[in-house]
Amino acid sequence: MNTPRTYVYAFAEGSRDMAGLLGGKGAGLAEMTRLGLPVPPGFTVTTEACKVYLATGEEPPELAVELARALAGLERAMGRDLGAPDDPLLVSVRSGARFSMPGMMETILDIGLNDASVHGLAKASGQERFAWDSYRRLVQMFGHTVMGVDGDLFQDAIAAHRAKRSVTVDQELDAAELAELTEEFKGIIRRETGEDFPQHPAEQLRRAIRAVFDSWNGERARVYRHREHIPEDLGTAVNVQAMVFGNLGPDSGTGVAFTRDPATGARGMYGDYLSDAQGEDVVAGVRDAVPLAELKRLDPRSYVELGDHLRTLENHYRDLCDVEFTVERGRLWILQTRVGKRTAQAAFRIAHDLREEKAITADEALVRVDGAELTRLMFPRFDVRPTDAPLAHGVPASPGAAVGVVVFDPATARRRAADGEDVVLVRRETTPDDLPGMIAAQAVLTSRGGKTSHAAVVARGMGKVCVCGAESLTVDVAGKRFTTDTGVVVREGDTVSVDGTAGTVHLGALPLTASEVGRALETGEATDELTAAVLDTLAHADAVRRLEVRANADTPEDAVRARALGAQGIGLCRTEHMFLGERRALVEAMILARDDTARERALAALLPLQREDFTGILKAMDGLPVTIRLIDPPLHEFLPDRTELAVRLARTEHPDPHDRELLDAVERTHEQNPMLGLRGVRLGLAVPGLMAMQVRAVAEAVVARLRDGGRPRAEIMIPLVGTVEELRLARAEAERVLAEVAAGTGTALDCPIGTMIELPRAALTAGRIAEAADFFSFGTNDLTQTTWGLSRDDAEASFFPLYLDKGVFDVSPFETIDQEGVGRLVELAVQAARTVNPGLETGVCGEHGGDPASIHFFHRAGLDYVSCSPFRLPAARLEAARATLEGTETSDSR
Repeated sequence: MNTPRTYVYAFAEGSRDMAGLLGGKGAGLAEMTRLGLPVPPGFTVTTEACKVYLATGEEPPELAVELARALAGLERAMGRDLGAPDDPLLVSVRSGARFSMPGMMETILDIGLNDASVHGLAKASGQERFAWDSYRRLVQMFGHTVMGVDGDLFQDAIAAHRAKRSVTVDQELDAAELAELTEEFKGIIRRETGEDFPQHPAEQLRRAIRAVFDSWNGERARVYRHREHIPEDLGTAVNVQAMVFGNLGPDSGTGVAFTRDPATGARGMYGDYLSDAQGEDVVAGVRDAVPLAELKRLDPRSYVELGDHLRTLENHYRDLCDVEFTVERGRLWILQTRVGKRTAQAAFRIAHDLREEKAITADEALVRVDGAELTRLMFPRFDVRPTDAPLAHGVPASPGAAVGVVVFDPATARRRAADGEDVVLVRRETTPDDLPGMIAAQAVLTSRGGKTSHAAVVARGMGKVCVCGAESLTVDVAGKRFTTDTGVVVREGDTVSVDGTAGTVHLGALPLTASEVGRALETGEATDELTAAVLDTLAHADAVRRLEVRANADTPEDAVRARALGAQGIGLCRTEHMFLGERRALVEAMILARDDTARERALAALLPLQREDFTGILKAMDGLPVTIRLIDPPLHEFLPDRTELAVRLARTEHPDPHDRELLDAVERTHEQNPMLGLRGVRLGLAVPGLMAMQVRAVAEAVVARLRDGGRPRAEIMIPLVGTVEELRLARAEAERVLAEVAAGTGTALDCPIGTMIELPRAALTAGRIAEAADFFSFGTNDLTQTTWGLSRDDAEASFFPLYLDKGVFDVSPFETIDQEGVGRLVELAVQAARTVNPGLETGVCGEHGGDPASIHFFHRAGLDYVSCSPFRLPAARLEAARATLEGTETSDSR
């Protein structure tokens, strides 16, 4: 027998552990109620009710009864009835998904006001202006959010009233103006929808809840979920809460507080406060708030109480908390708490500091940061000189350095970014509708708002550079320009530099310099609290992780840098990169050789050059494994372009015989599909002496290092095998050369010989191939191409954007491993190979080896190491440790 499902929970009935059912906001309200904090009472409609509604188009049949019961309980607790004409109870209706989606779904305040109760509110509060201000807010929000009226129509009406009164802010409109404005709003609704604004409070509540359900599938919510990889099927909860009012005069106000600075991670109370304001005014940024410290002067008792509650919440959640609060005539109310979004810089400092304070363990600190955040900290910063006077200063809301052309609307930002331009989105303040432009932009700049404005919160969550509240800028969106207080005009298309760390904006492109975190990672020396936090975190990560992390490096210089960044060896050394530049002529000579003697002469010229490269790389990685892949690409890649050669020959009266010879070679080596042609092991077997020359260069480099007292650990990798017979032939040739060098030098050589698994057939026959291999390295770039049957370069330039927009891909399979297809092949190959050879070493050398999500998969698949480009090494080390600790995280999702 099925237990009846409950769709409505009073705040006192829930807890933080019910976030999946009550949403993050509802779970926070329930937890604060359990802690005894001053939370206005209310109830939560669950995500399950939303799922039923989205699936059927109707609310669950039981919901109406449960709502009536919950509302009756709220009315008893408050001693007032919803919308009563004498002293009305008013409620807010807010969305609350499992994962924080700031501003992406709907909120409606002051539900319960109508033509009668507005007079009761005026009488009960003793403030007629406040009552009419609340009513016009309800009609405006309800008309736009629930009834679908264009929000600009309401804003235009407000602007007209301000102009008529010659005032600049809504607070200067008196009660009569607001009453008149409310009637205009109702007229706009009637004209645009054909129906009247509903007067019955129960209908207002029912329709508001339904509107919040609908907003789950709104455009901005879907865009945000796609950007943040939030599942589509979670649904949103709805929180119905008794209204408390911050717009009752100078002894009232509303604010947002953080238990630590969400931009830098510094300890202490941070946030914004706006007196005589209601609800969303602070977050919207339409009026400039004051720093939270000002509350200490304005209302000392509330400030002290707020500090106590913030400490309670941080101690309870053991993390940065983001708290919304209202002061109503000197009485403090806590409206919401959640684990706060933060910048990458703040994430590392907060996790490190909480660990130092013994609030969390070292493992917990590790799972609260991630590789993407660490990578952002390694980005360059501006090298600002004393003469680089900024155009304006603002609030440093989200740190980093970004350069781009100025744009003033989200559509232009998306279009120009799609064309390959870096853009900076400039707005007076952002709204949720600006999200697509914020995603496309490198930075966001606003003339209004602070660290808790919509622009700041969303930018921090996405890791975007952001400067808010640059008040000296006059932003003219319609004219597509902004003007500084000194008269400098910056137009759309002009280039600016936005410094989210310093809170400044500069004209033109400022020069960049290496980040302090990047320097610290290479030197191992901390220079400040942030770099100390990063180095301590990575030290613990190295102690925790099982996966080794190696580098893809092709030169001694790359190898040196990789080792400094923590590489435990080289997982991929691409020998074909050693044939570029001036050496290309020697490869040409090998291709053009008419006989064995000429080919051997060309190979003999290449031998000492490769040997020198290998010697330098082995020296840089002394004592660590260096996996050297024999030449992989087809030979025609080392020859001139076919069309250019043909045109040059056609235009020259007396063509160079060498050009003719080159064209003949290009024609001879031309392939319709070179990715699947004569390359890899096939090339080594087909071109006499090529494989032997490369193996000899490796062997002689090992001998040279041994004679110098080194500890070389060279491994030889055969690329693109599809069958064990290919590997056996190549291995026999390699072993023959190794034996020759060993005998000729009197030096014992131990160079494991393995293969690169980059074809589906190789993965499916891995058990056979393992019979002839000392190790496997998965080349997931080519394995993805051959499994999907597409060319990466062609696909990304043509239909990939369409596939991403339509949801065929959540993310490019070349960025994150396709676990169902390519990943399954990796798992099958590892299982089959280790059945034959239990000690077989396996790793990944494609760029997936540096992708956080892919690293977690490779850990679960049982691989021994990942290899990636040097820049990605620190993040890979961190993610390998987080993969080891996967499932142990106790902090709420940020």
